[in-house]
Amino acid sequence: MLGLNTRAQQSELWQGEVGVTVGAAHYFGDLNPNTSINRPKPALGIFYLKEFNNYLGLRLSAHFAQLGYSDIYSDNTFQKRRNLSFNTNIWEVAMQGDFNFFKFIPGNPDHSFTPFITIGAGIFTYDPYAYLAGRKVYLRPLGTEGQNIDYKDASGTVRKPYGSMAACFPIGIGFKYYVSKTMDLSLQITHRLTTTDYIDDVSTTYVGIDKFPSGPGGATTDARLLQDRSYETGTPIGVEGRQRGWSKQKDQYVIAEVGFSFAFGQYVCPDANPE
Repeated sequence: MLGLNTRAQQSELWQGEVGVTVGAAHYFGDLNPNTSINRPKPALGIFYLKEFNNYLGLRLSAHFAQLGYSDIYSDNTFQKRRNLSFNTNIWEVAMQGDFNFFKFIPGNPDHSFTPFITIGAGIFTYDPYAYLAGRKVYLRPLGTEGQNIDYKDASGTVRKPYGSMAACFPIGIGFKYYVSKTMDLSLQITHRLTTTDYIDDVSTTYVGIDKFPSGPGGATTDARLLQDRSYETGTPIGVEGRQRGWSKQKDQYVIAEVGFSFAFGQYVCPDANPE
């Protein structure tokens, strides 16, 4: 008669990890429609990872990053003439599910590394600005596409001011390796889809300089100067109705980072394996 014996084995599992990350962020959108990589900016993060087993975890993360781009980086003639640019700070909080491809047990040489994927949702703040004659000027209060003057576009839609907060949906891949029983090293690249097209303050069509009121005594305002900067490269091109951005695709950004995490709350769970 054949028999089946079971032996209780012990599998170590940590309740969670806390970690820090450092890396680089990059923007993709109306000023970078071809997803070129040019002058990435710094990104910092912290996270808490709750581990349910050796394959699944739930990550709560917070990031600070800088994004920016300029038409001067483009080889496209229209973009060079358009001559727009922006920078912004990003503050992000997100919740993500991590899924390891291999069984991962810190301190166990047989399960010391794994690639993983991560997916989730979050929110972030942004506030684009540009430099005008050496001055830092925030763009959202200016309503550069007519948001502050109740401008109606060709379809009759009134353009309203955009907010300083939007949702993001991180989707990424990574690799982690245990350095010691309580410390892990990770590499991760995570792309963020977003719900806004105004990270760069560019989305739709030009309003035309005549729609923006002058300042006291007929002075030219920042809004007039920053809604169309093609006057710096030649004859102004920003006539009413002409394409300024492409509103059918939302802005996006990516963060590539290196992380160190520290595990805590070790416990042991039995596995029943047949022999």
